[in-house]
Amino acid sequence: MIFQGKGGANTKTGLAFEGKTGLFEFLAAQNGYKVENGNVYYKEELVARIFKKYGFYKFLEELNIDWRTLISKRLLPDDSIFVIIANTIFVIECKFQQVAGSVDEKLQTCDFKKKQYQKLLSKANI
Repeated sequence: MIFQGKGGANTKTGLAFEGKTGLFEFLAAQNGYKVENGNVYYKEELVARIFKKYGFYKFLEELNIDWRTLISKRLLPDDSIFVIIANTIFVIECKFQQVAGSVDEKLQTCDFKKKQYQKLLSKANI
């Protein structure tokens, strides 16, 4: 992010964007949904769980998955949601960019990250 700054050192605009786009707030504002402590309820039934950054690794611990044995570095998703009925996790990365730069490169790593998440979750059949 270069706008009024130098590289990643001054990404205040991007961080503000990421802070405004959370799943917690979005789902809590939807009709019939309630979010408590990362648990998502629809009409009082638990339907999903939301994780931010390191919360994803707490979820892996619950599943007895040691990420260190599978990948070399942690991936810290901006948001992720485990949809229970679908047995599927969706990873959401929020990126904001005003000029050409690092977000372009981050988007190119999508396939690599998908494979890393699949490696992490395959033991739990997710």
